[in-house]
Amino acid sequence: MNGLWTLENEIYDSGVKLICGVDEAGRGPLAGPVYAAAVILPRNLEIDGLNDSKKLSEKKREALYDEICQKAFCYGIARAELEEIEELNILQATFLAMNRAISQLDIVPELALIDGNRNTGIEMASRCVIKGDSKCADIAAASILAKVSRDRYMLEMAEKYPQYYFEKHKGYGTKLHYEAIREHGPSPIHRMSFLRKMH
Repeated sequence: MNGLWTLENEIYDSGVKLICGVDEAGRGPLAGPVYAAAVILPRNLEIDGLNDSKKLSEKKREALYDEICQKAFCYGIARAELEEIEELNILQATFLAMNRAISQLDIVPELALIDGNRNTGIEMASRCVIKGDSKCADIAAASILAKVSRDRYMLEMAEKYPQYYFEKHKGYGTKLHYEAIREHGPSPIHRMSFLRKMH
């Protein structure tokens, strides 16, 4: 039996009828929006490769993205924009994206499992699961949908702003990225609140 379903099966066995998993992508980068996804998978669905999304190649994540979208009962993918990140702060903007993703679900779950240790801004019954993307199938699926969606957006931005090499680092604070910001200044999609910490 896939260990990814252990926690969810315990929750289902306790009487909860429907669970969704929620995860984000893009809290850490210096540029671009933060994405979130919410997914409800059929109970005990096995998807090969799902349990180690961090170690997957981009190609494998893309393939899993399609499989998750086909096999999930339903899913939602949403984002909080750059302006919202700047106005609220990254944590509140992440909750905003998560709530938007949950609200897109065609079926209303009873409980949302949130990856990480903060769920104060989630508008429905929820519980945190630390390292949830390696423990819970629904969260692992959400992490792939959020990451692939954000990566696709950053590839579009790479075409718009080629001098920043977004296709290589997806907006994260790599040496190459910092060098490009120093040379060209920030782009319209950079998070100015994050750049204040630049050395």
